[in-house]
Amino acid sequence: MKNAIDRLIDKIKEMDNPTVIGIDPKYDMVPNFIKNKYDKTIEGMAKSCTEFNKALIDATYDIIPAVKLQLAYFEKLGIPGIESFYETCKYAKQKGMIIMADAKRGDIGSTCSAYSSAYIGKVETQNGEEKIYDADFITLNPYMGTDSVMPFVEDCKKYDKGAFVIIKTSNKSSGELQDLNLENGNTVYEQVAELVEKWGGELIGEYGYSSISGVVGATYPEQLKQIRKIAPHTFFLIPGYGAQGGKAEDIALGFDENGIGGIVNATRSLMGAYKLERWSNLYTEEQFAQATRAEAIRMRDELNNAIK
Repeated sequence: MKNAIDRLIDKIKEMDNPTVIGIDPKYDMVPNFIKNKYDKTIEGMAKSCTEFNKALIDATYDIIPAVKLQLAYFEKLGIPGIESFYETCKYAKQKGMIIMADAKRGDIGSTCSAYSSAYIGKVETQNGEEKIYDADFITLNPYMGTDSVMPFVEDCKKYDKGAFVIIKTSNKSSGELQDLNLENGNTVYEQVAELVEKWGGELIGEYGYSSISGVVGATYPEQLKQIRKIAPHTFFLIPGYGAQGGKAEDIALGFDENGIGGIVNATRSLMGAYKLERWSNLYTEEQFAQATRAEAIRMRDELNNAIK
């Protein structure tokens, strides 16, 4: 049976598209014609976001292999937001997309195990085990050390799931901590990259990559290239493309000679594609989904040209 990372790579190869659509359901990004269908309560806002999310999935599920759902924007809307997350997960699963829960969880002991059970594992009930969100991957913050990661690793083994562990992020201030030098000569991000390779050692699939993978930003291409050397078995989730300034030719440094090794996230440039200058004259607000699809195809082709 193929493990999580093999299934993701298979999906990427099948669609010839190393991209993931990020969905951050910000209410102000939802087109007005959708907002106007619902009241302005928290419940109405969550329903607007759910309809928006489903439309984005409908527009891309046959050309983009995966969707990354940012938990913060669902949690912001309270219980209705969590219901929206659950419904969006279920809908994306029905459409055959790989689901990444962008939760960036990191804790120790039973707390860590509880997070893992909710997102990628199962919960014990009197009637047996039950899935909750049933995501395929979860993002993790490793800065509490091995104790904060191993419960997720064990669930990845048990349930054929995966995790993306923060190594080097795309934000401007990431270097305040991640670039610090340690006594052994490594930077912090280099040390984390080595640990991710170690944590994922038992989950390497047929393509040579582990289901315990890493988050490495596109905005620091030299570090991206360096981390690829340090962690040859670590698959990369690469944020920072598009709105944050990451370029296709820089992102290519994270891929191997076979054009495998990473999946590139785009959020704002896909969710709000109809607002981009290149599409705003072609698509109206009501045609936001068509604009998202057009931008997804453009992104796919640009990345493939750089990677291959």
